[in-house]
Amino acid sequence: MPRAVVAVVGRPNVGKSTLFNRLVGERLAIVEDIPGTTRDRLYGTVEWRGREFSLVDTGGLDEVPGPRVKDATAGIAGLEDAVRRQADVAIDEADLVLFVVDAKDGILPIEHELAKRLRRSGKPTLLVVNKADGWRGEAQAAEFYQLGLGELATVSAIQGHGTGDLLDGIVGRLPADEGVAETAAARIAVVGRPNVGKSSFLNTLVGSQRAVVSEVPGTTRDTTDTTIERGGRPIVLVDTAGIRRRGRVEQGIEKYALLRTARAVERADVAILLVDASEGVTAQDVHVAGYAIEAGVGILVGLNKWDLVERSEENTQRFAAVIAREFHFAPWISHRFVSALTGRNVETVLADAVAIVDRRKLHVPTGDLHRLLVEVIAAHPPPTSRGQPVRCHHVTQADTRAPTFVFFVDRPDLVHFSYQRYLENRIRERWGFAGTPIRIQLRGARA
Repeated sequence: MPRAVVAVVGRPNVGKSTLFNRLVGERLAIVEDIPGTTRDRLYGTVEWRGREFSLVDTGGLDEVPGPRVKDATAGIAGLEDAVRRQADVAIDEADLVLFVVDAKDGILPIEHELAKRLRRSGKPTLLVVNKADGWRGEAQAAEFYQLGLGELATVSAIQGHGTGDLLDGIVGRLPADEGVAETAAARIAVVGRPNVGKSSFLNTLVGSQRAVVSEVPGTTRDTTDTTIERGGRPIVLVDTAGIRRRGRVEQGIEKYALLRTARAVERADVAILLVDASEGVTAQDVHVAGYAIEAGVGILVGLNKWDLVERSEENTQRFAAVIAREFHFAPWISHRFVSALTGRNVETVLADAVAIVDRRKLHVPTGDLHRLLVEVIAAHPPPTSRGQPVRCHHVTQADTRAPTFVFFVDRPDLVHFSYQRYLENRIRERWGFAGTPIRIQLRGARA
């Protein structure tokens, strides 16, 4: 079931990141934290009243390291332009926009402009007045009705006041769950930073097919899925319109590619993460991989533009070491050296992705899982915690998007994360599951 995407926008210093951290921390909101990813999260999965949605901090996306602007006037203009781009990408990609303002500062001209853009777009928007502390803050918040965005939510992100009502407002404005129609087709998303060669990679795949089977409108505005066939099997390339888009994309808005990635990944079985081999792995590449893993989809890395790298065994080994180091939190991720320009390994990567789709469908019989459980406990029983033994009683595989294994133990709270990783590794050794995240869930059970 694809999750709705909610984007947080607003000018700097209104508390976007504080609000983001507050919301993803509400009621254990982050479904799974990915070790090894950047500490300053740009995205998180929030659950509220039985509904999950992806929250994306577009303000964090503006904090990408770059040259400092020395001219104050130019700096202000640059910040305002960045805020405009936030609004543009949120309008294009998100299901709901959280427009955050500062109650203490009042309405600034850039906020009038953003409100006008949001009203014209018709995109569902919730105006969030932050720093509305006490009765004075509530009174200051009333001014923001002038923006013409309807009902507003008053919060104090730093104190946590009003966040429950805000979450109610978010969930109430999300589109109804529609899901992705069940199909035998493998759903593949090609993702990555701007200018890593996504469009060339896609065009190589589509161009090698004599006829595109169909161009099917996707579930979101301005999204198109392209269906091709390999060996008589349909393969859906998710969100090809987003990859091919021009115009504003080339003018800089693709800097916010994480939102487009979120949209595509939520609807895919496997994500092909293209990395520019001539530049190496960047922090944003790791962010994208982290999002795909958190979303529970399979992933593999394509080192594109390999034709620009001097061919040598030394370079091959060096890049393999870089992949292992940068994606150490997911050692099951495989990689291929690719050239979308020459076509090298493009079809191989597609075949790898389809193979991951099939591996994700493997269902291990409960009897086989129980035999593995007996073996692993005999070899390495769960460590005691505070002098108390931990006993595992049963294990089964759940019917979920990512392969998920539920272990029934008498004290789930005493099982250390390292032992969960041990269980995952033993499952991988026995049944593979290469290229896909595995979830280990612990549930209480009586002895």
